Amino acid sequence: MRYIYCCYILLFLVFLFLFSQAFRLQIIQGKAQSQRAEQNRFRIEVLEAQRGIFYDLKGEPLVAQNDNRNYLYPQEFAHVLGYIGEADMQELTLFGVESGRKVGKFGLERSRQQNLKGTDGGQVQELAASGEKLRDISQRNPIKGRSVQLTIDKDLQNLSFKLLKDSGFKGAIIAGTTDGELLVLASFPSYDPNIFEQAGRSGEIENLFIDKNQPMFNRAIAGLYPPASTFKIITSMAALQEKLIDKDFQVEDTGQIRVGEFSYGNWFYSQYGGRDKEVNLIKALQRSNDIFFYKVGELVGIDKLSAWAKTFGLGELSNIEIQGESQGLVPTPIWKEENMGESWYLGDTYITAIGQGNLQVTPLQVQMMTTAIANNGYLCKPELVVAMVDEKPKAFILTGFEKNNCRQLPVEQQNIALVKEGMEKACESGGTGWPLFEFKIKNEKLPIDNINIFQAASSSAEFRSIPVACKTGTAETGRSIIKNGKEIHLTHAWFTVFAPRKDPEIIITVLLEDAGQGSDKAAPLAREVLKKYFESK
Repeated sequence: MRYIYCCYILLFLVFLFLFSQAFRLQIIQGKAQSQRAEQNRFRIEVLEAQRGIFYDLKGEPLVAQNDNRNYLYPQEFAHVLGYIGEADMQELTLFGVESGRKVGKFGLERSRQQNLKGTDGGQVQELAASGEKLRDISQRNPIKGRSVQLTIDKDLQNLSFKLLKDSGFKGAIIAGTTDGELLVLASFPSYDPNIFEQAGRSGEIENLFIDKNQPMFNRAIAGLYPPASTFKIITSMAALQEKLIDKDFQVEDTGQIRVGEFSYGNWFYSQYGGRDKEVNLIKALQRSNDIFFYKVGELVGIDKLSAWAKTFGLGELSNIEIQGESQGLVPTPIWKEENMGESWYLGDTYITAIGQGNLQVTPLQVQMMTTAIANNGYLCKPELVVAMVDEKPKAFILTGFEKNNCRQLPVEQQNIALVKEGMEKACESGGTGWPLFEFKIKNEKLPIDNINIFQAASSSAEFRSIPVACKTGTAETGRSIIKNGKEIHLTHAWFTVFAPRKDPEIIITVLLEDAGQGSDKAAPLAREVLKKYFESK
């Protein structure tokens, strides 16, 4: 009897358990289970939007987008365009994309990610119990991402990169218009962003990050160097604006100045034993005379000199839209005390006034400074994009100076004119910019026909002179090497120029690391870019 009783209890408990499970599934979770069943019958397939691409100023494509992204000029444009890769956890939220999607990791690919990615579509499909698709229920087509037309001129960019590569030195070339639109932003060495897209190249990616030459480092916007004699533009403007000198102010070139036990020489005296005698501002810029700028820097004082350097954009971020920009450094007595534990001396002012010492600038900052002289006193934010487009664009015509991205500096036009005149003389006979003396380009050829056969025959063989304004620079590094048993002091080569000098169209800045003198090494590269620009017009 006890056995039968226990069986009844066990059956009752089993029934109670089954009833409770049925109640939970049917009543409590019924709605959720029903929805899950519906989902098992339908599938939502995401239709990924095609990513937009990049075009140059003339409307030429720089990227091809099919299953993978293909950079057509990989090393030439790597530091501008950047590359894409699979989104990490932070980027999934930042850009609003699904796991496994590729997003811009660097360069314009990243800063223009939201424009380029487009809007995904979707397709709802009904499935059989076996999982086979029965029919499409609904579909929303994806919207292709917008494309980006750059200010960069492909031909000028490619030429600039080749010039850097062939020079044998690391460095940068920047070219732009008077309102800050960049025609060239080249840095060498560089890298191939296609390795991030193509299978079987993981070894190349690993090597890229440990390469001692730092090919991913954008020297145009991140490299920091003493500006050398290009900074004499700032020293000149500071003294003129503070009314400490005028066009008639003169300094006697003594070859060197002694301050206590220290000696500060002029390059012409140190290298050749020469002196420039009486030197005014125009001649000082023409000859890059250090003695003049030592004395003028002393008159201005380091506080005002530093303030004017910042006014012209040195030691400040430009906020260019690609990543990795360096701010640079304009030293002051407070900075030296806090960072070096030393007082500021007159010798510090001397070397700062000629662009040496602790001054640190990027090539982009020198480009902006020179542009502000060329356009008569406007500091312009550098721009890389002219338009967002939905189809292949036409060549974009730059219309000339516009103030949209520029702010007017508190400078007098007569002072700008004096500095311009000195820079003009620097690229004439007797100046330091000898590779640009008598800069000429070929005239555009005329068609030879019955109307102008004689004119065409003569003009095709002629050259047209284009006067330019420039400033050279040779930056001391404090490093040296032994070559053929002789110690050679390493210097960075600078050259910054605008042309034509009366109505500027293009500004170019060249920096070559450890290359030597600016006039010997950097200026010839700028000359080739100028030649290409004017002969292509």
